Amino acid sequence: MLDLQVPDTSPWFGKTVTVTELRWYNASPVLFLEGIDDRTKAEELIRAILLVNADLEALPTEEDAWYDHQLVGLKVMRDGVEIAQVIRVEHLPAQDHLVVKFEDREVFVPFVKAIVPEVDITAGTVTVTPPNGLFEELVEGE
Repeated sequence: MLDLQVPDTSPWFGKTVTVTELRWYNASPVLFLEGIDDRTKAEELIRAILLVNADLEALPTEEDAWYDHQLVGLKVMRDGVEIAQVIRVEHLPAQDHLVVKFEDREVFVPFVKAIVPEVDITAGTVTVTPPNGLFEELVEGE
């Protein structure tokens, strides 16, 4: 069962849906939902966000695995100093990115071990070792 995030004006506001089947079409997942059996009903759910009610006791047990909601809000640490905050996670074709609020802009930080060597959910931090130019403009000659 999945919760729906839709505008409060939607007929689906406050409701849940149940997945009956998952199929792949042209490398894209397509969910079939209980009670959604025609195009008109399906179109009411365009742009709806499906939310999984994760049992917090059953968080990922494998090493270096996190849910997006665990990462959002973490402080971004560089050389022991807080420089930013994770505001969302983007799942892009090549790799995932942490989108962080740095000063007055958003910075996409590739979520790879070389750049994000440590995630400490308990401490509420991610440690970054970014390449030159990721957070600040490069000065000619560097």
